[in-house]
Amino acid sequence: MNAGIKVFAPATVANVAVGFDILGFALDRPGDEIITRFSDMPGLRITKITGCNGKLPYEVGKNTAGVAALRLLEHLGERERGIEMEIHKKMPFGSGLGSSAASAAAAVVAVNELLGRPLEKRGLLPFAVLGEQAADGAYHADNVAPSLLGGMVLIRSNRELDVHRLHTPQGLHATVAYPHVEILTKDARNVLSSTLTLEQHIEQSGNLAGLLVGMYTSDLELIGRSLNDVLIEPQRARLIPHFYKVKEAALEAGALGCSISGAGPSIFALCANAGIAEEAGTHMQRMFSDNGIPSDLFISPINQEGAIKL
Repeated sequence: MNAGIKVFAPATVANVAVGFDILGFALDRPGDEIITRFSDMPGLRITKITGCNGKLPYEVGKNTAGVAALRLLEHLGERERGIEMEIHKKMPFGSGLGSSAASAAAAVVAVNELLGRPLEKRGLLPFAVLGEQAADGAYHADNVAPSLLGGMVLIRSNRELDVHRLHTPQGLHATVAYPHVEILTKDARNVLSSTLTLEQHIEQSGNLAGLLVGMYTSDLELIGRSLNDVLIEPQRARLIPHFYKVKEAALEAGALGCSISGAGPSIFALCANAGIAEEAGTHMQRMFSDNGIPSDLFISPINQEGAIKL
């Protein structure tokens, strides 16, 4: 069998405390892999899925990776081109690490590479977002954009997909603790209030602006002061067992800031360097363990590559 094109797309941390639906950054690991190859049978087919315990559909129109790839093929006038796709899930579902976004990002890159790279990477973003939308019903790029493009990404407008990569201070690392509890994105959104006070808006806007300035000026103290979510975290924290204990453990270990990754239950901490990231991770994981909750730990610089051909 033809080995085909294999692409890896990384996990992501969305929201980054103060940028709900408009900020996200990529990790080195975990991530998903997609393999594409030409087929004699017309149309796109999903022929193999691993790592999902039977939870993902083989029907192209109901699969995140399938929808993303199909929309790209339609745009290129290649809907009937015979293509087989394998999906290898190598990250947990419902973890708050952008599992569906990674599949969508890897899928569009794998198809684009197979067809000789007719589009630049950034041009693949609209199709990856459509795949992500098929998974959770929302049209937003805070997971898909960093998984595809790498780096920390600001989405000025999800509607227009006005996306910008931010400068990353040298040495900046992320620690992510994934506790083995399940939170569905729709449930995490249902707990959110649709109203906020003017005071909350002002404080959150200041923190978002502070984080952006801190990133561009490599002002780690400003980054730390700015990673303070006054809108979403207070509402979602109760969904994650012992959240505030874990957050306190990370901060006491020297993390710049700590909050919920995406919709949770994963908790991320930004750290000035790899050593502090390791120390924070050890403390976070120990806090979960001391309270009877197993967890996985991922420590990574901000991944600058995004989805890549292997």
